[in-house]
Amino acid sequence: MDIDPQMTERISLLFKEKGVLIENDKIESKLKLLTTDFGIAPEEAEKMVTNELLREHGLNGPSQQSYSSSSQQKIPISGASPGDWVTVEGKIVSLSSPQSEAIAQSGILSDESGAIRFIVWAKSNAPTLEERKWYRFESATVDEYRGAPSMKIHSGTTVSPVDEEKTFMPSPVQISELKPGVSTVRAKVVQDWEPRHERMFQSGLLGDESGTIRFVTWKEDSNVRLEAGKVYNIYYTGVDEFQGRLSLNLTGAMILEDEGAVIEVASGNMKISGAFVHMGGGTGLIKRCKVEGCNRALSRQNYCPVHEIQNDFRYDLRITGVVDDGQKASNVLIQREEAEKLTGITLDSAIEMAENNPLGFDDVTMKMQETLIGRYVECQGSDIDGTLLVKGCSPLSYDSSRHAELINRASVSPEGGVQE
Repeated sequence: MDIDPQMTERISLLFKEKGVLIENDKIESKLKLLTTDFGIAPEEAEKMVTNELLREHGLNGPSQQSYSSSSQQKIPISGASPGDWVTVEGKIVSLSSPQSEAIAQSGILSDESGAIRFIVWAKSNAPTLEERKWYRFESATVDEYRGAPSMKIHSGTTVSPVDEEKTFMPSPVQISELKPGVSTVRAKVVQDWEPRHERMFQSGLLGDESGTIRFVTWKEDSNVRLEAGKVYNIYYTGVDEFQGRLSLNLTGAMILEDEGAVIEVASGNMKISGAFVHMGGGTGLIKRCKVEGCNRALSRQNYCPVHEIQNDFRYDLRITGVVDDGQKASNVLIQREEAEKLTGITLDSAIEMAENNPLGFDDVTMKMQETLIGRYVECQGSDIDGTLLVKGCSPLSYDSSRHAELINRASVSPEGGVQE
């Protein structure tokens, strides 16, 4: 792996400022050792080389901790932080398919204190790990992935089986209290969405008494499909953070249905009202692929982007569009139940329209437009990636004062004056 010259230059300049000259070849050699032989991320390697040289020259810096010595003492998994070299013992609670040829194995390691994701680099020559077995990992490194600690087993890590028979069951964490990492939740499947990627097995929305959160499961041999409306105990799910939002990665998690359980899911904490000003593509009567784990919308020619032509399908009804309150426009996605309430068009009647009208599916969309466009509505739901996933939506009665206010606001020029 080629070393970014800027990394070498940053380290060199840091020591020049402290009155110490270090040859670039020496810095680059240390960086290559960590990144190429140990498989450590470049940014973490830069920190480690900097700390080692600071210690070597007796200088103060961000950290004088010796990773070579501090990594020898066993710590609980919950104590592993990005930038650490650690020794931990734990149980392999799940293994997942590696997403790169550079990775030999990946999964989740757990002890009584918590759990952490791990990957085994292919160059590490580590022994093959088995699920439900205990191991001791000496001198592993910890970095950060999507806001959460992730442990790396490299060629400098010693992996030893441990004769351990401990059993422990993690307690569920409420959705509102989740943090990046690995956690356990007990939640209800609120919505089952159409997958947006061919590698995606399922995505949707989970909820409990404290709130809701998006989830995704990537395709693997051991995938478990969740059913809308049912409650599940989900052990060792990944909690990812991206652009300030949390989501659950259920790939490899242990999922058990809580039969007969009932959860009153907290209602969405976002509410909007305004005029329905636009209907997007995919509004109206649609067909969905019936292949297990797919549920994608089919084209008018019954084509699925993953499973190609599907003569067997199921009908569905939905509305995509924009609600504008005069100051802000909000994207909304309204599923079948609320779409039927808003428009008065049921799935059965929509199918009948499409089959008996020359315009077919377009007739359903046009009738929905006639019913909704320009009407005032109030919608409540969860904001996911800039779209309100509507849980409840109702029409608003005409309010002349509100209408006049909107007209007056629209007539004000950008400079603050009233347009002629």
